[in-house]
Amino acid sequence: MRIVIQPGIPGLAPRHGRWLQALACAVLAWAWYRAEPPAARAPEHTGAAGQALTVAADGQASRAAPEGNATPHAAAPVAYSTTTVTVGRNDTLERIFRRLELDLADLASMRALPTLRAQLDRLYPDEVLTLQHRDGALLGLERRLAPGETLKVRREPDGFASELLEIPLQTEVRRAEAVIDSSLFEAAGKAGMKDQTTLALAELFGWDIDFVLDIRPGDSFVVAYEQRFEDGEYVQDGPILAAKFVNQGHVYRAVRYVGPDGNASYFTPEGTSLRKAFLRAPVAFTRVSSRFNPSRHHPVLNLIRAHKGVDYAAPTGTPVRAAGDGRVRLAGRKGGYGNVVELEHARGIATVYGHLDRFARGLRAGQRVAQGQLIGYVGMTGLATGPHLHYEYRVHGVPRNPQTIRLVDATPIGDALRADFVAKTSGLIASLDRAGSPALAAR
Repeated sequence: MRIVIQPGIPGLAPRHGRWLQALACAVLAWAWYRAEPPAARAPEHTGAAGQALTVAADGQASRAAPEGNATPHAAAPVAYSTTTVTVGRNDTLERIFRRLELDLADLASMRALPTLRAQLDRLYPDEVLTLQHRDGALLGLERRLAPGETLKVRREPDGFASELLEIPLQTEVRRAEAVIDSSLFEAAGKAGMKDQTTLALAELFGWDIDFVLDIRPGDSFVVAYEQRFEDGEYVQDGPILAAKFVNQGHVYRAVRYVGPDGNASYFTPEGTSLRKAFLRAPVAFTRVSSRFNPSRHHPVLNLIRAHKGVDYAAPTGTPVRAAGDGRVRLAGRKGGYGNVVELEHARGIATVYGHLDRFARGLRAGQRVAQGQLIGYVGMTGLATGPHLHYEYRVHGVPRNPQTIRLVDATPIGDALRADFVAKTSGLIASLDRAGSPALAAR
């Protein structure tokens, strides 16, 4: 606005003219101020009570910029939702996405990544998943894969990315000992051992002791094993470090040795491997329902027919494992055996696993398998009156009794590793004979 001041007004004294000019300027200035738009004025501050709060994508609350602020700011992102899901029986990620009305295209994008597919496809009942999402779009996913290991998936501009966060676990060594009155599991439970460590103890000495048939009241054991903690809270048992088992007066000892290559195995104090060339029993059975018997009366055929193996009764679906390293000669249907797996081993040895409910996924003839590898599941196919594994052990085609045949020892500690073995295991071995309960100390 342009203001023009006339040099004078006729009839007025000069001092009156100057006063009127000043008054006119003030009036015009006030009119100009009122006519200017609000955007041209300095910003108004409403104070803390008048500022809006916005939840950003990182979950943090930020204050919105006052309206009309000339300083440029990025638009505040819209809030997201965090949902915690407890996985139910038979749940899959697809079912969870559908329940939460999330975009299935996001799930397909994640599963298309080779490193993610295996970590997402198999869920376990009662595990917890955390998902961040907005308007049906997945922004992030968190899943605990194992104690100390958490998978985090996040959306990025060009797709999904993941990282595996590892939190080191704290370990302590625990020593447990007990005398068996009725069963190994009952004694181990009283000693404070978890079932998984009790099973590991049975597997450790399983080449020499039949824990179903050979255990007697008065047998005893001492076990030193790791326990693992996360932030001071117990999460799981670690491996057995050393163990002693007294069975019917015979003492068995074992110690865990980790070689320079990082591989761990169990040996006697003398350096003999506890791992034999073959497992004594390739299944976790409940009882022996039929023994090796050349003149057994067959329960289905009702005639005298040699029973060339051992029948291990177990629930349908119980895992069956290869008794030794070998090659699959047959994985299919065969007469009275039903679904059967035949393995060829070195030195003319073959093993047979009959009446299987089904085979391990991908098992085929010609495939090599390692000792302890899953090959099938207990069933009752073929000539069987109940679920069990029929197991045969043949030497050059001649059936032998799997329960009594002498098993060949695996490779012992070599001379090159002897000094390292002694240095790492002598303290653990000595711990097995420390004074404990009177019953154990007397042995």
